[in-house]
Amino acid sequence: MMLTDLTIAQARDALRAKDFTAVELTMAHLRAIEALNPRLNAYITVSHAAAMDQARNADAQLAAGETRSLTGIPLAIKDLFCTDGVRTTAGSRILGPFVPPYESTVTANLLRDGAVFLGKTNMDEFAMGSSNMTSAYGPVENPWKRRQDTAAVLVPGGSSGGSAAAVAARLAMGATGTDTGGSIRQPASFCGLVGVKPTYGRCSRWGVVAFASSLDHPGPLARTVQDSAILLGSMAGHDPKDSTSADVAVPDFEAACRRGIKGLRIGIPEEYCADGMPSEIEALWHQGIDWLRASGAEIVDVSLPHTKYGLATYYIVAPAEASSNLSRYDGVRFGSRRDGEDLRDLYERTRAEGFGPEVRRRVLIGTYVLSAGYYDAYYLRAQKVRALILKDFTDSFTQVDALLTPTAPSAAFAQGEKMDDPIQMYLNDLFTVPADLAGVPASSVPVGLDRNGLPLGLQVIGKPFDEETVFTVSAALERAARFTALPSIRAE
Repeated sequence: MMLTDLTIAQARDALRAKDFTAVELTMAHLRAIEALNPRLNAYITVSHAAAMDQARNADAQLAAGETRSLTGIPLAIKDLFCTDGVRTTAGSRILGPFVPPYESTVTANLLRDGAVFLGKTNMDEFAMGSSNMTSAYGPVENPWKRRQDTAAVLVPGGSSGGSAAAVAARLAMGATGTDTGGSIRQPASFCGLVGVKPTYGRCSRWGVVAFASSLDHPGPLARTVQDSAILLGSMAGHDPKDSTSADVAVPDFEAACRRGIKGLRIGIPEEYCADGMPSEIEALWHQGIDWLRASGAEIVDVSLPHTKYGLATYYIVAPAEASSNLSRYDGVRFGSRRDGEDLRDLYERTRAEGFGPEVRRRVLIGTYVLSAGYYDAYYLRAQKVRALILKDFTDSFTQVDALLTPTAPSAAFAQGEKMDDPIQMYLNDLFTVPADLAGVPASSVPVGLDRNGLPLGLQVIGKPFDEETVFTVSAALERAARFTALPSIRAE
């Protein structure tokens, strides 16, 4: 087995046993990036020198017996997390020259625990997209291929597509992502990975470039449930710099993966059986139900009646918050600037040239729904519906311990497919958006392949701050499915 094929848990144990060094492990991943990233475009910035310095420091800690949960583990960081001294672009031209003088809380936590940062991964611009096609730095290629059409270049999902592609292609052992409408779970499903969106407030948003502040959830992507639990255990924790950060203890998520699910009540919401959903996804959902039942769980039918309004609600709330958050990008204090005849002309030129089409579309939608005469009709009404969606989840969790649903309405599609219709693109978030609106934890677990040999995921949704049960159920699915991850790919 090559070093890049190891899981985080395997590499952690092998590093402590002195089977190899952190420098050797990091170099193996940097060589893989050098060979494959020109094709996949998963990384925007590769931090070769800094990664090697961090690896040497990890080896010194290992030699001294001073190990933490991620000492020497090479990770990829979504280019939405500010990293001290390393360029942070958010996938946008307008932030192309921005080098933060500070570290986000999540990445600081990972560094505290000994992680090695390989670089910053590509993403949809300002996290707005479901395909990684809106990045100013070019699209990302999914390392998976269709059986019958190996020439087709597939999307990795978005917006955390670069992180997902990097982990799937063995260019990192794990990665950070952010989930606003499904941007961790949908790429995880498309790339055959485990993706976890924790409870809103579990991970600090401080130092994460904002898209929609009430919806943004930092979380991990990894190849196994155990690895994602290790990563979230490091990323999570209270942060006084973030007013929305929850002051709650971080449990042992890894231990939760080893528990059984006998006696747990798993809810199956009828509303997630969407019109037009491929039969193989519905069949896989029923297979997942059977696996959990066979493992000792009790299956309970539940209803989330306001789920059908989730997508419409999201595409009012998220653009509204985006229009407010992105108003700071004016070319005056940081980022790129275009000269103008006066200050207003400078603003207009900078924003017109700095933002891509999808960002401009969402800013315009958000500005419209917040404008005088439309605020009550759109934004305020959407917030009321959002409260009803949360109530649906709250009511269902009086009956069950977790919910099981599909993650995405399709497997990965090819670049160019669905791209001309924004509505079709937005429908990729159909099953993931409600959990973001409610702020409850959710994971995507790879459990099978479609007829073209592409991965499909099932989603586990849990009670607020009960990620432990989400990991327990996810691990049970993983054991039952025995999903075969993507074999290591080599440079052609």
